[in-house]
Amino acid sequence: MGDSDMNKKKFSLGNTDKDRRNNLIVVFLSVILIGVVVLFFMQRGEHKEILKALNAEKDSIQIELTEMIHSYDSLKTDNDTVNSQLFVAQTRVKDLMLEVGQIKKASYEQIEMYRNQVGSLRKIMRNYITQVDSLNRRNQELMDENAQVKQEYAQIESQKQRLEKEKERLSQRVEKAATLETKGLSAFGINSRGNDVNNSRKAEKIQVNFTLGKNITAKRGAKNIYVRIQRPDQILLLKSKNDLFRFEDLRIPYSAMREVTYEGNDLPVNIFWDNNGEQALIAGEYTVDIFADGNNIGTTTFSFKK
Repeated sequence: MGDSDMNKKKFSLGNTDKDRRNNLIVVFLSVILIGVVVLFFMQRGEHKEILKALNAEKDSIQIELTEMIHSYDSLKTDNDTVNSQLFVAQTRVKDLMLEVGQIKKASYEQIEMYRNQVGSLRKIMRNYITQVDSLNRRNQELMDENAQVKQEYAQIESQKQRLEKEKERLSQRVEKAATLETKGLSAFGINSRGNDVNNSRKAEKIQVNFTLGKNITAKRGAKNIYVRIQRPDQILLLKSKNDLFRFEDLRIPYSAMREVTYEGNDLPVNIFWDNNGEQALIAGEYTVDIFADGNNIGTTTFSFKK
């Protein structure tokens, strides 16, 4: 190396050894400073990334807590005790979400702590979901059983009503079958010699003839047969206002009555109404009704001339 090159190098670092040493120190310190500055900015970038990741984790925890709150809102049950427990559990989730939301800068330790708490709360929620599902399923089973019981009861009640209606219908048929009937019913006026007359002034009695028909289902024994005779002007011929009998929950007057003994076979019956002069017989059409056992068992008409 020539003297000129040595001189240039010395000149670039300093004219003296001391200058050159000082300049070397400055260069060395500058390099270190540059390294420190670069490292600072690198660490600052890494710190920002870490804060960004921690904030993202914080946001994720808040989202999970919000979903848990909504999940609690969807849990429905008729059990008051479980509903109270659900309210307490949901309140704990809301309190934790409020606490997480108030943190400005989260640390690793805080995020880890909140993650553990979220995990515990989620386990609790899963247990409640299982419990509520079990209760609701059992409640549905009970509702289905209740509906089935109600349906069976309705069927039994419907069948009971049908049987009652059938019983009533059969009872009515039996009652109708047991009702006496008249055959050959006729009515006419007679004079004192028992001859038929069609003149109201000559009739001293009204004779009613009929036959109680054969009926094996009718009640046998003594029976009162009642006759009601109405004049053309709708006035009932009476012997006494106290002559009454029961018909359809009422007590109504009758014109004449006779007691007979019925044994289930055809029984001829004659009943007379005496004209005692208290109620005059008039011309026109008369209506005669026969009653027995509380039933109207026959109706006929006859007429008198003037």
